This record gives sequence, C-alpha cells and structure tokens, in this order.
Amino acid sequence: MAGPANANAGRLQRDQVGGPPTLSTTPGTAFLLVRALFARPLRSRVRRFESCGGHLFGVVGAWGVAVVAGRVWRVSLGTVVLTGAAGLVGSVLREPLSAAADRLVSVDRSPLPANYAGEEVRALDLESVEAAMRAVEGADSVVHLAGVADEAPFATLLNGSVLVAHHVLEASRRAGVRRVVLASSNRLTGFYPISQTVSPDAPPRPDGLYGVSKVAIEALGRLYADKFGLEVVCVRIGSLEREPFESRHLATWLSPRDCQGFFLDALTSSQAGFSVMYAVSANPRRFWSLTDGYEPVDAADGLPEDFFREDGPQGGDYASPAYTLRHLT
Repeated sequence: MAGPANANAGRLQRDQVGGPPTLSTTPGTAFLLVRALFARPLRSRVRRFESCGGHLFGVVGAWGVAVVAGRVWRVSLGTVVLTGAAGLVGSVLREPLSAAADRLVSVDRSPLPANYAGEEVRALDLESVEAAMRAVEGADSVVHLAGVADEAPFATLLNGSVLVAHHVLEASRRAGVRRVVLASSNRLTGFYPISQTVSPDAPPRPDGLYGVSKVAIEALGRLYADKFGLEVVCVRIGSLEREPFESRHLATWLSPRDCQGFFLDALTSSQAGFSVMYAVSANPRRFWSLTDGYEPVDAADGLPEDFFREDGPQGGDYASPAYTLRHLT
C-alpha cells in the first residue's frame, strides 16, 4: 500500500519549497470569487468594477481583486484571521487571503514575518479561550488551521487540536465572528473502501486517532452552528503536496492552487449554518464527492496504480494497525 512512509521530492514542505507558493494565475481561483459576485449575497460587497486589457486570471492586490476575461472585480472579505499560519496549509493560504481580505491577521505560536501587504502577524498559543480571544479580535471570518498535524497519542490530540478548536469557536462566538472555516481531514473517512465514493454527509469512519480528533472538531463546529448561529464550514483536506508522487495521490492529491480555491470558496459561500466539503484536485481516481462550488483545475496522473489493485481502505497505510499502535504505548 502507498502511505505515509513514502518519501519523494514532490512533498510540499516549507524547507524544500523555499517560501510560500505563489498564487495561481489560472481561472480556478478567480472563478469562485466572480461566481460569488453573480449568484450570492457577497454581491453587496463589490467595491467597484472596471475593465482592463488582456485576458488575465488570478487574485491579486490588497483589495481582493479577481481578474477574469479582461474584467477586474474588487471584493472585500473584511478582516480574516488565519490560525496555524506557519504550517503547511497556512503557508499556501497566506498570499491569496492577504489579497482577498481588507486585513489578514496571521496567527501562530511561533513568531513569523509579515510577508504580504495588509497582513498583520500575532504570536499566540491558543491554549485558552482568552488567548483565542486575542487572536480573533476584530475578525469577520476565521480560518482555523492550528492543531496537531498527524497521528499522535490521544491526549496530545485532545489538548493540541480538539480543545484548541473549542477555544477558537468559543472565542469567535464571544467576538461576534460571522464565519469559522475549520481544517478537517480526509482521514475522518479513511476506512471506507477504495471502491466507494464518499460524500460529505456519509457517517465518519476514521482511520486512526487523528481522524477521531477531526470527528470531534466537526461535531464542535456543528454544535456552534446549531446552538449559537455561527456559520461553520469544515474543509476535509486531501493530500496537499506540490506534486503528486505516490499511487494513492491519483485519488487524494490536492494541489496548492486548488487548496487556495477551496478555502476561498469556504469563505465566500452563501450557505449559512454548518457545512462540510472535501478539498481535492480533479484526480482520475478520486473517491470523494465534491459539493457545488469551487471546481478544481489540477489532476494527478502518470503514477502507478498499485494502490487500487485491492479494495482496501482509502486511508492506505494510515489505516494500518501499526500506524496507531506506536501511539498507544
């Protein structure tokens, strides 16, 4: 089985990338903002429209500019707080969020430089609701990425992920934040068989303790949506890498620019209440269904199909007993 033990130069790690990935200039990222302008309440937030020469695509500029087919759309997301900004997903999202928001507040427990126009950084450990309040102060929306990034002892996951998510949700409720986007994971459904296409509303089948922590975080998100009226979007992230490099990625790969597109979609969607989406590129063997919204533009191909020769769990090696047993001793 393909799985987490494999290593390849395609892995997207900050020490290999040499800095945050550049924002895509393909139609995908810009499309979702313009779609929102035509069809959704976000239309009220259009600052101005103007024509420009050429046929450019992308999201650029400090005012949240989507350029599509020679027209410039300026959109305001207000103030967006990004937690876990120094991590893998955060390093992919900082540039587009700084472009689409009036102000981006990037939060991490480790100090990080402000790299983009309109970006403010805050060094905070979200170990309490009070600390989270300082993080989300003044926010219209929060993208919450901070937490334990892989399989770990369950106590570590509870303290470093589940409780932190609760702190952010409660702080957001108190601060009057409109929307919280929670980073979830495909590992929440990793025990479904490869042959089955899994929709966002399918019951959880986590492939390990990490997946269980995401079940708990999504449940907290639903509680805060149902009980307190917070808008909560859970994004089940696929295999985020610069390039696909293993057989499983024919189904699970998420490119950096598609990652940007899905999270911008989560912020601009008009859907109220609680919702869940998978974030995965347009891969030929994809086994997760996508909701209406951002349409991915990248796809994994040209890799061996060894992973698909048996109808095993979608999580691959993540679903093996050995992957969790080492954290139970």
